[in-house]
Amino acid sequence: MTPHPRLPLQAVLFDMDGTLVDTERLWWEAVEHVAARPLTDADRPEVLGRTVEHTAGWLAEATGRPVADLAAALHREFAGRVRTGIVPRPGALDLLDALARDGVPTALVTASPGAVARTVLDVLGADRFAVAVTADDTARSKPAPDPYLAACHALGADPAACVAVEDTQTGVTSAEAAGCAVLAVPSLAPIDAAPGRTVRASLVGVTTEELNAMVMPLELSVMSWNLWLGGAGVDDHRAKQLKAVVDTGADVVGLQETAHTAARELADALGWHHHQAGENLGIISRHPITARHGDPDVGFYGAAGVRIRLAPGREVDIWTAHLHYTPYGPYEAAFDGLGAADLIAHEEVRLAQMCDTLRRIADAGDDGVPVVLVGDFNCPSHLDRPDVDWPVTRAAQEAGLRDSYREAHPDPVAAPGHTWSPIHVLHEDGSGRPEPQDRIDYVLHRGLRVLDSRTYVAGTPAPWPDVAGNDWPSDHAAVVTRFALPTVR
Repeated sequence: MTPHPRLPLQAVLFDMDGTLVDTERLWWEAVEHVAARPLTDADRPEVLGRTVEHTAGWLAEATGRPVADLAAALHREFAGRVRTGIVPRPGALDLLDALARDGVPTALVTASPGAVARTVLDVLGADRFAVAVTADDTARSKPAPDPYLAACHALGADPAACVAVEDTQTGVTSAEAAGCAVLAVPSLAPIDAAPGRTVRASLVGVTTEELNAMVMPLELSVMSWNLWLGGAGVDDHRAKQLKAVVDTGADVVGLQETAHTAARELADALGWHHHQAGENLGIISRHPITARHGDPDVGFYGAAGVRIRLAPGREVDIWTAHLHYTPYGPYEAAFDGLGAADLIAHEEVRLAQMCDTLRRIADAGDDGVPVVLVGDFNCPSHLDRPDVDWPVTRAAQEAGLRDSYREAHPDPVAAPGHTWSPIHVLHEDGSGRPEPQDRIDYVLHRGLRVLDSRTYVAGTPAPWPDVAGNDWPSDHAAVVTRFALPTVR
């Protein structure tokens, strides 16, 4: 058999004892019989998920009996119990049948010797498995990764695209060391949830789709949007804002100019979670918010953040920032003719606000938690204008934040990505001068992979001041980036 041609899931690798069949208790009883004493919780690490030889060596140290004699006794006692007492675990056969129907290859990966595995396979049906790896087949057994690596190699499968199903911490350690995602179904000892690991009480109801989702990269779509003083200059603005969020497919939106209530009202209408910080900043998220960062009473300019949970052990910090609008560099360049040195010097206020934002992000961050910073920075990017090393975006880059739009569209001439302004064609002063168009809204990130990024405006907005009937209820374009979270093992 070969890996599935369509699904990200290439194979499912099953432990045997305690996972597919109820043999962990039989093994426990066999060890108790040979040890001539009841086992306790302290004995679990040397018994559960271990090979006969390992447990025999452990018993030899405690009793002084020869390892070979103990191993033979353990083999004899366990095999006798297996022949008379083997019972499939709840849901095991149904899951094997479902994987067979869906064309997903399976392997048996066990620390038991081949003779015991063959006895179990006679009960389960050896034809259910494309590959069987037993204690006889690798130099090292669990918790080393060798058995799972051997199974993946035999199947021609990438470990990162395989799910291992295990019932002991020893087996989980082996599978995760090999690079597999793990579905843990504890039998005699608990197993904690962890990144890349799902814990279920049993295999009942487990589907191919659920296992497939475990190896699919998590995706997150993040939108930055200045609502233009809440959007009140456009008729029916709240309904139009909701439509824009839905139409973009955003999972999280970092908002600026929320007019006190927009974050809460949008989130309530969508059934989402929200954080409103001060009068101007907000974040709405379809994913649960687990923490709030920054000053909740932040002024009109500044930054606020949240931590969202996409899945157990998978969190992302999302920040939204609004930086001061004056002096505005594109005006000074286009209308006043200032050169690079003066333009950079006039970024002092925004640079200080960005440095404060970056400090807050660092103070709130945890190792391994990706970060997204969105916002209306009210300044161009050093990536767009090589004649000016704009310091605000440069500071963000030096702090390790990458510009998602420019990652997706490296050529600023071919894809300028202007966000200011879809409604201002001419400058507002009535002079008839063209309004400088520029990219001043951003989705920056650290620790994620950019899948795509785009600017978004609904319809074709009428220019200022005739904007009340526009479908687009803002004077900025939004920026929407779709990310993939890194696979965690």
